[in-house]
Amino acid sequence: MARILLVEDNEMNRDMLSRRLARSGHTVICAVDGQEGLEAAARERPDLILMDMSLPVLDGWEATRRLKADAELRGIPVIALTAHAMAADEQRAREAGCDEFDTKPVELPRLLEKIRVLLASRASDPTQSPGS
Repeated sequence: MARILLVEDNEMNRDMLSRRLARSGHTVICAVDGQEGLEAAARERPDLILMDMSLPVLDGWEATRRLKADAELRGIPVIALTAHAMAADEQRAREAGCDEFDTKPVELPRLLEKIRVLLASRASDPTQSPGS
């Protein structure tokens, strides 16, 4: 399965989601703020990033913009996770560079399907290689 970087500052959310993803067969790497998430992405080269948008130090909007501006990291799909469910929030996430958008509280089957679709499209794209 996939190596997923979960960037989430809320300990309870991070613990619950990382355990559920691991039970689904994924390897989960965690970061607690946007800056740590950028560093983990560069170091670990995950297959996909789940990015909370309301983060300390560096918020998810800016962390995603920086990821997508980096030639080495821009190919990693990013799913925005936010409690803000308005259409404008999804538009803002996509403008920041997020490939997909999901709301909290997380509905695991819905999130897993979004992960599956993004990873499948990445695998079928010859310009993308694992960890690029």
